[in-house]
Amino acid sequence: MTPSAAPQPDALDPAVADRLTRDAHGLVAAVIQQHDTHEVLMVGWMDDEALRRTLTTGRVTFWSRSRQEYWRKGDTSGHGQYVKSVRIDCDGDALLVQVDQVGVACHTGARSCFDAGGLLDAVVGERPVVAEEAR
Repeated sequence: MTPSAAPQPDALDPAVADRLTRDAHGLVAAVIQQHDTHEVLMVGWMDDEALRRTLTTGRVTFWSRSRQEYWRKGDTSGHGQYVKSVRIDCDGDALLVQVDQVGVACHTGARSCFDAGGLLDAVVGERPVVAEEAR
């Protein structure tokens, strides 16, 4: 890589940025998952800068759509998220961030944002048995 082509330390690597499919606000969804149990903890939003910070600091940073500012999980609550891996999906419009969660992930005080009575009534589907699977 030539010096002029080197990524700027304060910018997301162009090779990563080129893979992202952002929404109209320049954001991608980030699903946060506990690395060892695979429990889904929360969903947040990242723009290029939030992703750069996440990839380069070892701590998860989000873009707050309501406050219009960056926030690093745990800075005010003490319930930090320490990055273990970051994956991009096939379409580039979502990230899977595996973390080591300290404390709770949800602002309500629940371990996961999907804990507190969020289960919806749904018909449970049954996968059809395929002839090869029946053997």
